[in-house]
Amino acid sequence: MKIWDISPVIATATPCFPGDTAYSQRWSAEIGPGCPVNVSAITMSPHLGAHADAPLHYGAGASPIGSVDLSPFLGPCRVIHAIDKGPLIAPDHLTHALDASGSLPPRVLVRTCRTAPTEWSPVFSAFAPGTIAWLAGLGVRLVGIDSQSVDPADSKTLDSHQQLLKHDLRVLENLILDDVAAGDYELIALPLKLATADASPVRAVLRSLP
Repeated sequence: MKIWDISPVIATATPCFPGDTAYSQRWSAEIGPGCPVNVSAITMSPHLGAHADAPLHYGAGASPIGSVDLSPFLGPCRVIHAIDKGPLIAPDHLTHALDASGSLPPRVLVRTCRTAPTEWSPVFSAFAPGTIAWLAGLGVRLVGIDSQSVDPADSKTLDSHQQLLKHDLRVLENLILDDVAAGDYELIALPLKLATADASPVRAVLRSLP
């Protein structure tokens, strides 16, 4: 089966939200006389690169990422193209991908841009809150997007994140879908078991279906 790596590189140049913690790395030990190994220490926001937000990120007292059910992050998914549709992805931008019965798989990844950004910009496509509610009503358990957030960069109320909380959906952000055709795949994007964290990096991949 073919594998598509849909995770961006994480390095010092990886873009992050202004004020968030960029990636840095230092060496705690290096191979040399008396030392047989290289050992590094890294510092970064858990929202850097492809990542899964925890309900704790947008809900006071909600679950950290280490406590969420893993099943939404693994299984059949549909990649939907909604490229250059403006600042908010509406249900009308996704209806072309419905099955004949009007249904969707439990996982939906939406490609909004032709080329994933390599530097921070406040201009990107996010989900309209009603789109999250609409997807939840179709039985979707996880939504993913190739932009920096499911909400606009200047949002102070995070309405789409709040819809995720209301409907108990999981979310992936900062995916790389440039080379992924619209259609059905298997998603594998497991978060780390970080006991108290508000998010986790994921190594998100798609596999072709048998």
